[in-house]
Amino acid sequence: MVKAASTTPVQGTASGRPPAQHAPVLGSAAANPLGDLQALAQVNQHLARSLRALFEPLLRQAVKVSAEPITVERFDAYLTARGTALSSVTMIGMAPLSGQAMLVLDGALTFRLVDVYFGGPGLAPNPLPAEFTPTAEAMIARIATGFAERLAGAWSELAEIAFQPGRTEANPAMLSHIDGEDRVVRTRFVLAVGDARPIPIDLLYPAASLKPIAAILSSKVQSRRQAADPTWTGNLARAVMNVKLPVRSVLAEPVIPLAQLMSLQPGDIIPISFGPEIPLLVSNNRFARGAVGAANGRAAIRVHRIEPLEDEDS
Repeated sequence: MVKAASTTPVQGTASGRPPAQHAPVLGSAAANPLGDLQALAQVNQHLARSLRALFEPLLRQAVKVSAEPITVERFDAYLTARGTALSSVTMIGMAPLSGQAMLVLDGALTFRLVDVYFGGPGLAPNPLPAEFTPTAEAMIARIATGFAERLAGAWSELAEIAFQPGRTEANPAMLSHIDGEDRVVRTRFVLAVGDARPIPIDLLYPAASLKPIAAILSSKVQSRRQAADPTWTGNLARAVMNVKLPVRSVLAEPVIPLAQLMSLQPGDIIPISFGPEIPLLVSNNRFARGAVGAANGRAAIRVHRIEPLEDEDS
């Protein structure tokens, strides 16, 4: 939930010094009007795991993908921190939400993927060119398509959102649909390949686009549906079927006065009677009814009918 700022004035310390001022943190109303974004963090963890299947075939080696903590910042501050190195920005539509997310790919990563595609060891040119080649642009489009597909899958537990990649710009600073003062939700995924320097992959959501679902994104638990694991379900069923339950039958329950009970002696006889059927009890619950008989030289019960289960709420 969105946390409201306190309206209680803060008093100074006993020494007269003003109280310490702390930088706003993610989750406070002043720093992030969208709330703590715990559910979005879960989406990022899911997406990070699925991105391995996207990049490992392209790089032809094992990779590790991890999700960094989410930040909410001004777009111009993000551009300043990122620097002027060559990078691409692919716009990703997210209907029915308004606006577009932005997938920011490092230029060096793109050229490494192109080099591997053509049989090379995965080296980027040094220095990087000033713009992307047509082959590099095709690689960016391939990554963006695979990223959008996995992004939709990661979001499916929260909402049905159609993520659709669109146009690509070679310079984030040239984007005209977003102002520098606009706030963006930065989700960063770090791609680690062997001993090489980790490579960041950024997905930026316009903060204004996420406001209609802020309550969902701040929920601690979000799961609209979860597919059953057939292996787990089968193991559980076998384990349940092997549980042993006590089964017993009561032939008769005579009722006698306390005085007679207290005077009972060895050899006394208590008369009993029972009908043609007796109950069969499982864990003190009546399960079936049957008749007393014999089978293979031992006393036995022939089951005549199964009793209907009683509704405990009735």
